Amino acid sequence: MKTQRKIAFPRYAEYNCALKYFVEQGLDATYILQPALTRRTEELGAKYSPDFVCTPFKTLLGSMIESLEAGADTLFMTHGFCRLGYFGELQEQILRDLGYSFDFLNLAEHSTGKKKDWVRAIKWVNPRANLGKLTLRARDTIKMVQYLDQVTSFYYENCGFDASSGEYQKTYQQFISAMYTVTSKREIETVYQRTMDRLRRIPLDKPAHPLRVGVVGELYTVMDPFSNLELEQKLADMGVEIHRWMTLTNRLIHYPGEKNLNPEIRDLCTYEMGPTSTANIWCARKYAQQGFDGLIHIKSASCTPEIDIMPVLQNISTDYKIPLLCLTYDAQTSDVGLMTRLEAFYDMIDAKKRMRR
Repeated sequence: MKTQRKIAFPRYAEYNCALKYFVEQGLDATYILQPALTRRTEELGAKYSPDFVCTPFKTLLGSMIESLEAGADTLFMTHGFCRLGYFGELQEQILRDLGYSFDFLNLAEHSTGKKKDWVRAIKWVNPRANLGKLTLRARDTIKMVQYLDQVTSFYYENCGFDASSGEYQKTYQQFISAMYTVTSKREIETVYQRTMDRLRRIPLDKPAHPLRVGVVGELYTVMDPFSNLELEQKLADMGVEIHRWMTLTNRLIHYPGEKNLNPEIRDLCTYEMGPTSTANIWCARKYAQQGFDGLIHIKSASCTPEIDIMPVLQNISTDYKIPLLCLTYDAQTSDVGLMTRLEAFYDMIDAKKRMRR
């Protein structure tokens, strides 16, 4: 048994700062923060992945390789609601075939809903872990995720109207950096409150009725800026107010549940089609009913659940006369191609809004 594990989890947006806090302050282990996702990460993952697996699999695999290169000796992999639940087993085998030596905690093997199985996973990481302390740090981690999502949502709703020549983006980046260094609940609260106070004081040049776009899509690609080529920032830079319901807070912590969402979309979708299908259909209709100017649907290549809901989103677009842009990402998607489509989409929704005035 190692005296202290060096743990890593694949890069996922900026949520790794919360994982870092939990591992170091709760599990009393060392968290290895691998490099930010780059084209090299994608190329590494694509090189060793099956051809037709979805893009997040490749990105996560590449990030695991970079984690091991950075010194990690223990890898975590989450469970999931679609093929994500099978990622861990296959990724572990690929890495071992490549000759890497490491310990692997596949949370899919412990997601039985029984407390004893989670305790077994914790004790595997650190047999001397204090469960009382761990519970407190887990609560801090959940609050940290909520604060990350709250600040990020507030940022994308307003950053496109910054009248201070970049202070908005600078403040947001300082918030993210600070969250990677916090070591206590008090520090988490302080960083959050300080950031929100600063953002609210920054002057905005925002029209009374700005262009509003609702973004829906597959769990990983829609949340991770690298994977979607900074789509939300690109739209914000055009002067668009961005809304994205799909966050870890909404999907995993405060999810209303299928029994509550299904009745609202029963006329559009009788059955649940995947991990985010019901939520995305429900959310797209909500944006349309609220008079948003456009919808963007993001998915990775080979993501079957999101392919299934595309006809439903087209029906919402037709019924509510709201423009819909569907974007599919893979390792070959180019920044230039994305900008061309976004600029055309912006011109369309801007012209449509002007005609209604």
